[in-house]
Amino acid sequence: MPVIRFVREGRDVECYPGENLREVALRERLELYGLKGQLGNCGGCGQCITCFVDVVAEASPGALTPRTSVEDRKLRRRPEGWRLACQALVQRSLVVLTRPQAGLSDREVRLAAARAEPLPAGPTAWPATEEPAAAEPTGMESTATAGEASEEGPVGG
Repeated sequence: MPVIRFVREGRDVECYPGENLREVALRERLELYGLKGQLGNCGGCGQCITCFVDVVAEASPGALTPRTSVEDRKLRRRPEGWRLACQALVQRSLVVLTRPQAGLSDREVRLAAARAEPLPAGPTAWPATEEPAAAEPTGMESTATAGEASEEGPVGG
């Protein structure tokens, strides 16, 4: 599975290929939003631009789906490596800095450490699952069948 290395939080999180970056962060209870975003985020529609993250490009080439037109419009004055987490789908392992606009005293040290440790490549497809076996008839189905037989009348009558 792809791994998202969250630099600020010091955590590596596994996810499935194609999962939304914002949903993974929220599921893992990682703080994706600053105060403004906590009070008024759009819920993942790409309108509020409060879920942006900095993707450490040299450690994560092609790890996310390409920028959407929403991102192109909303992030036109932001650094090239910034993405809206709500618009980005994870393809391969990557390194992310959440809330890049907020200060981080040892930012360069943390980024260097995150780059130095190799990321697992992860699969590029969803894991295969077995098909569920056909269900056994339930008591309700056999009751319905018995009811249908009684509507036809007694046998031999």
